[in-house]
Amino acid sequence: MRRMALFLLIVGLGVCAGLNFSAALGQEETDDVRGAFLTTRPKKNDKPVAKTQKPNRRRPKPVVSTPPPTTTTTSATPTKVVDTTPPKTRAPKIGMGMTLFMRDSNGLSVRVNPSRQFYQGERVRLLLETNTDGYLYVFNTTNDGPPVMIYPDADLDEGGNYIQAHMPVEIPSSVAAEERLKWFRFDAQAGVERLYFVFTREPLGGIPLEDELISFCREQNSNCPMKPTVALWDQIRKDTTPVKGAKSEVFGTVETSNEHQATTRGIGLSKEDPEPSLVMMTASSGTNILVTTLDLTHK
Repeated sequence: MRRMALFLLIVGLGVCAGLNFSAALGQEETDDVRGAFLTTRPKKNDKPVAKTQKPNRRRPKPVVSTPPPTTTTTSATPTKVVDTTPPKTRAPKIGMGMTLFMRDSNGLSVRVNPSRQFYQGERVRLLLETNTDGYLYVFNTTNDGPPVMIYPDADLDEGGNYIQAHMPVEIPSSVAAEERLKWFRFDAQAGVERLYFVFTREPLGGIPLEDELISFCREQNSNCPMKPTVALWDQIRKDTTPVKGAKSEVFGTVETSNEHQATTRGIGLSKEDPEPSLVMMTASSGTNILVTTLDLTHK
């Protein structure tokens, strides 16, 4: 029952002060963050052909390359070896876009300001987008209590959490098999929650994924949502450093068909699609992890 309560009745997205960027950012810096994130989106005509199946959130299989055949020479003149290895390029700064949708009276998904207060019975869903490939984790704490992992989830995306650049993921999922997995629904108990969003270039150690996570949660005495170890949680909190951010003030519009298809068919978002309501980006391109938080308030 505790697992269901945590996943279904998570308390409402509220105070933007929980985000790790200052509201005092100048307009120029805000535009720089938004621009740096959106510039890596492809143009509409450059998007890949739409797929006919849902996105695969499982880790990509390693590519095994065959080395070129070696050649020998009988010439006395030594052969000049030319290094054709492409130069290493610095990885881009890690960016994450976030948009909060609320279910309206007609059942539609509508953009909502995360600063507002939420009440019993209201339902919300997050749309998360990154500017590079990597692994997404979402943890929840209640009044600074013990953390639990709410994504990846054994009941969603086959336990996977691999995200491709600008191919957004819904948490929870609008196409989940069960209604209980489609929305976060607010219960009658008021409180303050905090969501930790962790995005990494490589998987976090000590957390099972995919089949391992499914097996873990199916074991007779397993406890899901699972809880990170003390050492891992200390490291995550240590990495929760200030990031640059930008906030949009466009709310009240319905989720577009392109946004919905991007999450369900893996076709990605383009420059012409709506921008995320919130954008967070690491200050350094050498960083391999982005950790940011959002406080959750429910009255």
